[in-house]
Amino acid sequence: MVEIFRKLKTVFLKGRSSRARNLDLLQQALGYQFQNPQLLVEALVHRSYLPTRENEEPEQRSNERMEFLGDSVLSLVVNEFLYIKYPSKSEGELTKMKSIIVSKQILSDHAKKHNIGSFIFLSDNAQKAGVSEVDSVLADTLEAIFGAIFLDGGFEQASRIIQDFLLSGLGEIVYDDENVNYKSLLQEYIQALHKIPPRYRVYSTQGPDHDKEFGVEVSVRGTILGRGTGKTKKHAEQEAAREAYRKLLNSPGSN
Repeated sequence: MVEIFRKLKTVFLKGRSSRARNLDLLQQALGYQFQNPQLLVEALVHRSYLPTRENEEPEQRSNERMEFLGDSVLSLVVNEFLYIKYPSKSEGELTKMKSIIVSKQILSDHAKKHNIGSFIFLSDNAQKAGVSEVDSVLADTLEAIFGAIFLDGGFEQASRIIQDFLLSGLGEIVYDDENVNYKSLLQEYIQALHKIPPRYRVYSTQGPDHDKEFGVEVSVRGTILGRGTGKTKKHAEQEAAREAYRKLLNSPGSN
């Protein structure tokens, strides 16, 4: 699949005249042939592409509505998959696994792996600014693609593609802490609950300048959620976020 996406990237960049062929190759890479290719086109259209003088199709809508639908489809597919695959796990454990799998970080990592950014319809200015490699844009586009497949082929087809695309490497995604950005996960979780981001504060520094250890705490509205230490502020923040995230998911009423 990755090789097909790389081939598509090369073809796509040659220009819009080969758009139809690009869509064919993208469908091959996804393992799904659209009955209505316009749905796939809509899933790839970033809002910057419309309306501008660069846009050749002013009636085309952006992928934001499709992403809204795809987000729900993705959640349902992942929930069903985890529920069946792990019958002995608690609600809290399943919630943690699900939140990692559908996080912007994980979705954008998969999108980057398959060069999805190369296929997004962007304005020239947005393309030059590197918008196609922004994590949130990549994650939203991937969700929009899932939504387009759902509209075109139904839930079973969307489930098959999502499982092939995301869930085949589930163990690597969920259980390897090196693959988990807890700061990103915590921010998504906190903003969903409180509509504000968590705050990080260095509460201690120890050791000489060449070998300092930082202590960082993360809080929301004055309540400390977790603490962590590390040789850099970034590492200490990650440790604090990990402690906070795990506590929140395991606390009563958090699910």
